[in-house]
Amino acid sequence: MRNRKNTATMKQFKILLIVLFLVPVNMLFSQEKKVIMIDAGHGGIDSGALGANHSREKDITLAIAKAMLMYNRTLLDNPYELYLTRYKDTLISLSHRTQLVHVLRPDLFISLHCNHAKNEKATGIEVYLHNKTSLKNENQMESKVVALSMIEVLTERLGYRSRGIKRANFQVLRESIAISPAILVELGFLSNTDEASYLELEKNINALALALLMAIKI
Repeated sequence: MRNRKNTATMKQFKILLIVLFLVPVNMLFSQEKKVIMIDAGHGGIDSGALGANHSREKDITLAIAKAMLMYNRTLLDNPYELYLTRYKDTLISLSHRTQLVHVLRPDLFISLHCNHAKNEKATGIEVYLHNKTSLKNENQMESKVVALSMIEVLTERLGYRSRGIKRANFQVLRESIAISPAILVELGFLSNTDEASYLELEKNINALALALLMAIKI
C-alpha cells in the first residue's frame, strides 16, 4: 500500500514539474485574465490523420496553436493567459493533457484536430461537446456557447461549411468538462484534397488561428 501511495505522489510531483516548466510564473498567480488551454492534437510518433497531399494532422494543429499564442500576445494585446499542451512535435498522452487541466483549472479547454473520412468529398468543420454531461451543467452550457461562436466565426469569416455541433465521449472532453468548459474542434478534412491544400498554407493557418481567438466567448 505504501508503494502505491509513493507512486501516486511521484506522479503528482511530475505533473507539477511539467506545469512549472511549461507555464509562465505570472500565469500561476494572476487572477485577472482568463486562462485558455489550447491542445494541439497528436504529436511525436502519433501523426494523426494523413492528408491527401501528404500533410499531417499533428503539424497543422501545432502550427495553428502556436499562431494563436503569437496573435494573443501581439495583435490582440494579450487578453488571455494562453498556453499550449505541447510546443513541439512531441507525444503527450491524453491523460497527461487532462491532468494539466486538473492542475491549472483553465477557463476554457480547446482541443484542435483535423478530420478524415473514407468519403473524399466530405468537407466542413465540426465542434464536439462531451456527450454525457447534462446541459444544466455550467461548464457544458459555456462549452455550447463557445462551440456556437466557433461555428459562426469560421463559417461567416472563412467560408467553412458547418457540420454542426456534435457530442462524443472523447477522453479529453470527458476528463476536462468537470473542471472547465471544453470543446474539440475538427478543422476540416485532410482526406479532401481542397481542404488539405487549404490547411497547408501558412496564410490560412494564421487566418484560422485568429478566427479561433476571435470566437472565444468566456
